[in-house]
Amino acid sequence: MTLLPPPSIPWQITGNHWLALPCIHPADASLHAVGMLHRGARSAIEFAGSPDFPLGTGPALARLTLDIDGTRHELSDVPIAWERALGWIPTFTFTLGELVVRGTIFAPYGRDADVAGAVYALSFENRRANDATVTATFGGTFGHRQLRVRTPRPFEDGARVTVGESGAVLLEGADIAGLAAVAIAGDADTAATASNAQFALVRAVRVPGGGREQTAFYLAAGPERDGAEATVAVLRRRGWRELLSATRDALRSLEQTTGHSAIDRLINRNLLFAYFYGVGRALDDAQYYLVRSRAPWNGQGLTVRDWEALMWTVPAVQLADPPLARELLLRVCELHGYAPGRGVHYLDGTLFEPGFALEGAASYALAVDRYIRDTGDDRVVDEPPLADALYHSADDLEARRDARVPLYATEISPSGEPAVHPFTLHANAVVAQALEVLRRTLDEETSRGLQDPDAVRAALARHFVVDEGGRSTFASSIDLAGGVATSDDPSASAFWLPLYDAVPRQDSTYRRTVKAIGTEPKMLAQQCARLMGPEASAVLQWLRRAPLDGGYAAEVVDAEGRVVGNGGDASLSGLLAWSAWYAINALGERP
Repeated sequence: MTLLPPPSIPWQITGNHWLALPCIHPADASLHAVGMLHRGARSAIEFAGSPDFPLGTGPALARLTLDIDGTRHELSDVPIAWERALGWIPTFTFTLGELVVRGTIFAPYGRDADVAGAVYALSFENRRANDATVTATFGGTFGHRQLRVRTPRPFEDGARVTVGESGAVLLEGADIAGLAAVAIAGDADTAATASNAQFALVRAVRVPGGGREQTAFYLAAGPERDGAEATVAVLRRRGWRELLSATRDALRSLEQTTGHSAIDRLINRNLLFAYFYGVGRALDDAQYYLVRSRAPWNGQGLTVRDWEALMWTVPAVQLADPPLARELLLRVCELHGYAPGRGVHYLDGTLFEPGFALEGAASYALAVDRYIRDTGDDRVVDEPPLADALYHSADDLEARRDARVPLYATEISPSGEPAVHPFTLHANAVVAQALEVLRRTLDEETSRGLQDPDAVRAALARHFVVDEGGRSTFASSIDLAGGVATSDDPSASAFWLPLYDAVPRQDSTYRRTVKAIGTEPKMLAQQCARLMGPEASAVLQWLRRAPLDGGYAAEVVDAEGRVVGNGGDASLSGLLAWSAWYAINALGERP
């Protein structure tokens, strides 16, 4: 596992499917980076002020300064209060004398607002009697461009900053065949300058005494400079008010409620993070792609396993946006279904790291079944990419069946770690449920050749139950030759067994097994699994207090729930949001 430390700065985060704004500095509301997906490069492309942008130590990509009646004010010199509208839009407020400044940073989303852009909107309230002249300067340094799959690689050509014919500042590479460009513009009457890697956009507004005035700066991305400049012109023409209204309406439609305000905040915060940072649209083909995380401090980066995509991210999206969940389900089948469970993939489906995981091969059937049960849309099985993926999955499962016992072997666990023994408890519970789905989904002849799922569940009870001090518990893996491992795999925990109908939640062997698992949190995926078990209420209480990574899921946490490594885990945020929602709404648990 590539484990990256958490950032030292509690960054404000926002974005849409096109753009990620992961590094908004809480001290001065400056933008240190903007990230985009590029299918041709199989990676993220990130524009930043310096190579050290995750640390916040270098110059900002774009920073706001204000001149009030000729006096310069830096935002780092005043206390800034932050809030998050609808759990996703960072807003800030500060006061300079009798001038109150409110800012909103958002990436437009929703009908007619889903574009590769972002908006930095400002509102000035003048509380004195006479007018005030406010000059807002939005400028910075284009000091770094990089590609990133898991580790960053800087572009070798230099950065170019120019002013386009429309008056927008254009950021691009020096080579003509660049993969991405960014355009930044202000409202009407904004003056733009550029020199070397520096740029500035200056907008002067007169705020009447006792009145208000607004202005905004717009940022857009494209595969090259002309497209970026055209997109920023559209943002400016539509105006920030219309874009913000559409974005608020769209985000409001995604909200989930459980009747517990603290849990609602936890669920919606992580659901939106999974929705926008686990799913992205590439600049060069506008298609959706699922990734582990677009946050630059997550070591899993822009790679993904089909298990994570189908069982962590898609279920969270399905809670909020079933039509998009359908599209993502088919997209995963199209890109990754040619080799179910074969390993880690790049965002475009190319194999990144081979290693067969039985759960990955079975996840297609489970994801389809969950989608149909939740939406009633059983016609999805007629889609060719999905049908092909299910047949490939059935073939791969059959190839892993033991010749004597109705159990199935795997090479690695969902985390990527080698399985201690080839037959694992979690994987075979997943396979049993997948076989149920496949037997009623595939054609009659193929279905007849599939193993009876009840036989697999019976084999679980027969071969995985071991004696621990005179009391039966489940082994985590076996080799059918006497080898047994009992330590719980955090990424494939025994806590999940009731979800796959392997055992009832009240089963005595199950309860003894999970009770023996250590209670100190380490891997957040295992904490999510505990929500399926007898400790669900206590885990919900723990999650309410856990700081995580600024409220977002982190792969490794300490006992208090504070991030230790691989924060900003978007796929895991999806699992967290879905499992907390399921524990309350389906299992009836209360925090």
